[in-house]
Amino acid sequence: MSEQHKSGFAAIIGRPNVGKSTLMNSLVGQKIAIMSDKPQTTRHKIMCVLTLAEAQVVFIDTPGIHKPKHKLGEYMVDAAEQTLREVDVILFVVDITEKPGPGEEYILELLKAVRTPVVLAVNKIDQVAKETILPRIDLYRQKREFAAVVPVSALTGDNQQALIAEIVKHLPAGPQYYPPDMITDQPERLIIGELIREKALHLTRDEIPHAIAVDLEEMVTRPDETLYVRAIIYVERESQKGIVIGAKGGMLKEIGRQARGDIENLLGSKVFLDLWVKVKKDWRNRDAMLRMFGYE
Repeated sequence: MSEQHKSGFAAIIGRPNVGKSTLMNSLVGQKIAIMSDKPQTTRHKIMCVLTLAEAQVVFIDTPGIHKPKHKLGEYMVDAAEQTLREVDVILFVVDITEKPGPGEEYILELLKAVRTPVVLAVNKIDQVAKETILPRIDLYRQKREFAAVVPVSALTGDNQQALIAEIVKHLPAGPQYYPPDMITDQPERLIIGELIREKALHLTRDEIPHAIAVDLEEMVTRPDETLYVRAIIYVERESQKGIVIGAKGGMLKEIGRQARGDIENLLGSKVFLDLWVKVKKDWRNRDAMLRMFGYE
């Protein structure tokens, strides 16, 4: 391996719903982080690996930084802020369809405390007229100096190679930390649970999403090579349970059908998904429940 090979860690930060997870999935070429149009979808720090001939970039997708309203929210923000002190480069993702707001101001304030190079990824350029791009970028440039500013589209892939090149530029020389075929450090159980949660977020009404957690009770390969997965979807109220199950179980079946497709794509094997719904009142404020779901 040449002396010039680079390797290091890149944190992806931004306020909720700017497309961080979509961007990371696109950069590594596989769906690892769940995506939703609901804010605060990512709850864990998710690590993904991009291996190139000349470098290995370890991306850490952090929970969206926001003002916490419960213990789960506090955990999510703490996880994101801790990451900033542990990486070689920070990728600050913003949504070009909106002007900088309080969420961006809060993150910019946090960034004042770190010396890490910050690359500004201006996302969703496919959704605005070209003449609006530079004026929006200028609004950010007025607020701080960035190591680089790259307009991108996580959805279409526009300019992503330029973004990767800017990230690699700020990594130290070093060997590959992970095997070239490794894409994530997340256990299969966690990714499967997250894929189920993604479908529940996508298909249920607005009052449900952040009250949803998924726990895999059983995961076993049967003699016919089918993977049997028994998972519990937890909600906080009986009324939410009814919504997730749906009329004659229709909603739960659709969550299962869509999640099974993603899980089969991820694992390359047939999956039998056995979904159940249970109520755990106010679980987002209960330490024992947060630990059970892997948040501490």
